[in-house]
Amino acid sequence: MQDISLLHGLGIKFVLVPGTHVQIDKLLADRGKKANYGGRYRITDSDSLDAAMEAAGRIRLTIEAKLSPGPPMLDLRRHGVNGRWHEISDNVASGNFLGAKRRGVVGGIDYGFTGEVKKIDVSRIKERLDRDSIVVVSNMGYSSSGEVLNCNTYEVATACALAIEADKLICVVDGQIYDEHGRVNRFMSIEEADMLIRTRAKQSETAANYVKVVGEEDISYAHNFPIKEEKEQVWVGRDFVSDYTASFRNGVGFNNGNGLSGEQGFAIGGAERLSRSNGYLSELAAAAYVCHGGVQRVHIIDGTVGGSLLLELFTRDGAGTLIARDMYEGTRTAREEDFSGIRKILRPLEESGVLVQRTDKELLEALKSFIVVERDGSIIACAALFPFFEDKSGEVAAIAVSEECRGQGQGDKLLDYVEKKALSLGLEKIFLLTTRTADWFVRRGFKECSVESIPVKRRKRINLSRGSKYYIKRLQPAEIGHMAANNFALK
Repeated sequence: MQDISLLHGLGIKFVLVPGTHVQIDKLLADRGKKANYGGRYRITDSDSLDAAMEAAGRIRLTIEAKLSPGPPMLDLRRHGVNGRWHEISDNVASGNFLGAKRRGVVGGIDYGFTGEVKKIDVSRIKERLDRDSIVVVSNMGYSSSGEVLNCNTYEVATACALAIEADKLICVVDGQIYDEHGRVNRFMSIEEADMLIRTRAKQSETAANYVKVVGEEDISYAHNFPIKEEKEQVWVGRDFVSDYTASFRNGVGFNNGNGLSGEQGFAIGGAERLSRSNGYLSELAAAAYVCHGGVQRVHIIDGTVGGSLLLELFTRDGAGTLIARDMYEGTRTAREEDFSGIRKILRPLEESGVLVQRTDKELLEALKSFIVVERDGSIIACAALFPFFEDKSGEVAAIAVSEECRGQGQGDKLLDYVEKKALSLGLEKIFLLTTRTADWFVRRGFKECSVESIPVKRRKRINLSRGSKYYIKRLQPAEIGHMAANNFALK
């Protein structure tokens, strides 16, 4: 809450959708009652509704209390801020922003007072955001007949994100997402998330529902990750095509009232969420779903790590997992027809001495090791990875971005792509030689090393007259103490 308060003071607008399922289950247990679920939804009887209303009220009051002091005064005074924040607390707005209807009887199960989201009061939410308020949207919805209904938190959050056209959706969970190499998965394009969800669809009701919604047949993928073909691993790049667009319309619901494969909204819950048997696959599916609806970025962060929100938003590698629509847009393995575009980007840097000069013949021979970023038919960035399998290492070379596209993060995206490719090839470290760009690589985790750290085969070809410095970065697996399961891990 202190981090949210600080960010709000810096001008970021927040809509908070707090979860209540843990508190509801605890209240029911304290009263000798049992929580019941039908798939991803809670079966809300009168006892559960009482517990849900109490939990929602307590959580709302707690949030208001924690935000009332405003940003931490100790930090503000340390930086000499004694102006408008000195005596002004955060303004928190809550109310009947959520319209709902009864879920009713589905598959022979009467869900009682469980609601489905039908309306988000966008105009009143935006009005309060414009008045510098932090808006809290409870998962308790109100029906047209005046009933209070218990809605699924993720269904409310996805509806809110789509309805108000949010820039970001941030999911605070209690663990991390790890890739198949055991590293925290810092970045995922929507294509990567989509493919991973599909490969695990049989293990998760939420993931299976996502596949039915987005479609099983009318989509092709940009495989920004390796696929195994017999003895070798091949890095494939293809264009991503999808006509599906997620949507939420007031009074109609998700997807123009058609629901999601027989379901009204994108709910996460039940035994699957409580057991975490599939890690955070459900949250990943929710992230990909809202990205299909126009939300540009979804962050899944570990709320048990202090400062994770600030670390995620304001450090290069973040503290959680970022899912984005355009993370690797246009990134692929170079083809022969890309030669002139790569040469155009490299030539000015070679002439200035930043990059080592390559003849046309040398560049053509190395072309299969290049990765390019293409936009509107033009190559705007490139990089190369030369593996040395006997040393389980790879050389990163020729990272370059066209002049008009610099400062947009293309170099970071390329480097992250190269690191993923290196891991997929079984490499444990990457190295580079540089004369003028050491600072950029040091900020991204590289450390200076001696020439002895460079593979012998590469050492024999070093042009000593350039006086290059040598840098290396180890591609670390996940630290000991985490349990991997189906490419996800739990603490």
